[in-house]
Amino acid sequence: MQIAIVLFDRFTALDAVGPYEMLSRTPGAQTVLVAERPGAVRNDSGSLALVADRTLADVPAPDVIIVPGGPGQSAQMENEALLGWLRTADADSTWTTSVCTGSLLLAAAGLLTGRRATSHWLALDTLGTYGAEPTGERVVTDGKYVTAAGVSSGIDMGLTLLGRIAGDEHAQAVQLLTEYDPRPPYDCGSPEKAPAAMVEKWRAASRFILT
Repeated sequence: MQIAIVLFDRFTALDAVGPYEMLSRTPGAQTVLVAERPGAVRNDSGSLALVADRTLADVPAPDVIIVPGGPGQSAQMENEALLGWLRTADADSTWTTSVCTGSLLLAAAGLLTGRRATSHWLALDTLGTYGAEPTGERVVTDGKYVTAAGVSSGIDMGLTLLGRIAGDEHAQAVQLLTEYDPRPPYDCGSPEKAPAAMVEKWRAASRFILT
């Protein structure tokens, strides 16, 4: 099994690394980082780089596709090199997945039309304009498409998919060995729980405001 994690300039690091930490532990699987061009790809703050050892063309038919999000997603929405690869790779993939605003790239490629999907809470309305049926759930599975909400939910998506691929017991072992037992110091991780003023502040500043 080949698992391909797509990188692009200004991706969000945890969107890629969270699923990587879960799914790279799939028995017998090869996990590869791919980008339009090989080499270092910097995250949204520019302070961290992951190395894409292979180009998109080098990995035409992965079994699992993982598309992260991040501010750089906006610049990729009409990038046919990436969108075309997503369509071609999806034709033979077993699972096509995304984290955060990576679902907007899947939707822009036409892969989520009429499907239930999720994204970062600030991007859900935009996801709907591309033909998907947005939901605020943390992880959504519709057929072979698995989408995760914002950033940290990519860990949940990876663990969910690991259970589907390798079985519940293996996924539980990975959860145990990575000590994934979140107990956040604040109960403010969703717009339903956060103070209304904080939610509106970030909504007003969002790049996803529809005009």
